[in-house]
Amino acid sequence: MTTWTADILGDDFEQCTIELGTDPDGEGEIVATLVRHVPPDGRFPAAHSAALYVHGYSDYFFQRHLAEAFAAAGHAFYAIDLRKCGRSQRAGLTPHFVTDLAVYDEELGAAIDIMRAELLAGAGDRIVVSAHSTGGLIVPLWLDRLEQTEGGTSSRGIIGMVLNSPWFDMQGSWWLRSVGTAAIDAVGRVQPLRIAQDAKFDGYGTSLHRERHGQWEFDTEWKPYGGYAARFGWLRAVRRGHLQLHRGLETGVPSLILRSDRTWFSPHYQPEIDTVDCVLDVRQIAKWSGCVGNRVSVVPITGARHDVFLSNEPALSEALRELEIFLEWLASQDARERGAEEPASGTRETSDAPAR
Repeated sequence: MTTWTADILGDDFEQCTIELGTDPDGEGEIVATLVRHVPPDGRFPAAHSAALYVHGYSDYFFQRHLAEAFAAAGHAFYAIDLRKCGRSQRAGLTPHFVTDLAVYDEELGAAIDIMRAELLAGAGDRIVVSAHSTGGLIVPLWLDRLEQTEGGTSSRGIIGMVLNSPWFDMQGSWWLRSVGTAAIDAVGRVQPLRIAQDAKFDGYGTSLHRERHGQWEFDTEWKPYGGYAARFGWLRAVRRGHLQLHRGLETGVPSLILRSDRTWFSPHYQPEIDTVDCVLDVRQIAKWSGCVGNRVSVVPITGARHDVFLSNEPALSEALRELEIFLEWLASQDARERGAEEPASGTRETSDAPAR
């Protein structure tokens, strides 16, 4: 039985711990943390589906407004802090460190099991997975592996994917993607904990936090302004994930991919950071989006930040509207495929592609 306790985000949120046992990377006992949104009855439409949110690197779930956006679209909202991240950090563990992205299959699968047990008792059994940045690489790789099992993603109730500025390739010079990748592979194999890049670029983090240049409240112990140091073993896992993606995946579900319309890099805060992706190269997102398989809709959001759901207005409202349109279309498509005469509650009839 799942035990839910109070969460740091307050009355509308609860959390449960997912025990994962011994860390395969040798750092001791590890856990993941599942958070659920529990708004008062009547505040949002009755849920007909659910959503699972997966954060990025140097990140954790804190976006209350995103939970409310999914709830307004008829989705029971859950988010997971992966092993060694955010709520799941423990003494003696290296934050966010893994040497194989596939290890996350364990907590993602456990989260889906918990969600489906609750959904079958109430809202149904259909799930949308949403992910940001590194999470946007982890999730399609996971769904690709799941799609190759008996019954595929549909057997777990997963019907769609929303990626927010997914990390699909190594940004920077061609050297990093060729010679640099070979070096990362060699060093990461023998010295996985060696630091490849210090946590010294604080421009993006300070652009977000309300005590610096932004409007958002988050724990800087779990999401430091400069992020966490990137280690060779972790970078090696990421680059191996990139190469898998570039060969082509099949997630088995339609996807919405949101990104900024422009990239502009700066290590420290400048006002231009507020309206661009200053972390990833959006051209790479555009280039590789088709590799996730199935139907893909890619939408550049003018003036969006790296996390499009932490953008300033009007970009934030535009991103949330695109999310709403996709979720409505997805529910309608699912209703058709299940032979329903009418779309699921809270949706409208749409064409075969999301309309804007």
